[in-house]
Amino acid sequence: MPDTHEGGCLCGAVRYRVAGKPSSTGICSCTFCKRRTGSAFGVGAYFDDGSALQITKGTLKTYEYRSDETRRWLRMEFCPNCGTSVTWTAEWQPGGRAVALGTFDEPDWVQPEWAVWARSALKWVVLPASVEAHQTDPELKPE
Repeated sequence: MPDTHEGGCLCGAVRYRVAGKPSSTGICSCTFCKRRTGSAFGVGAYFDDGSALQITKGTLKTYEYRSDETRRWLRMEFCPNCGTSVTWTAEWQPGGRAVALGTFDEPDWVQPEWAVWARSALKWVVLPASVEAHQTDPELKPE
């Protein structure tokens, strides 16, 4: 059996299991991620193959947002009961899926490797030295 990890939402209505390791794990400090998480940034484990994630309990509700800066869409999937952001898909990662790191039962199994939109980070946020930081999105334009 492949390496599996489980997690779910705050109220327990939604549970999931992922198989394998993420292709990458990153931090985003864009204004949108701060608002969607209600925190200083969002952290996601990104899987190239969206089928790596299996919902084992409950149903997720979807909300689509289109960035006012990049014009790319992001589809958040969250618990319709407690509102926990559990997973998302993004236009920039066709076929992939991200899982909100804080929803894993044991979130320390992966570490962030990169950070984007560092220019929008709150002044008190200090990234670990091992994290490759980008002021914007490195795929969009030169820094």
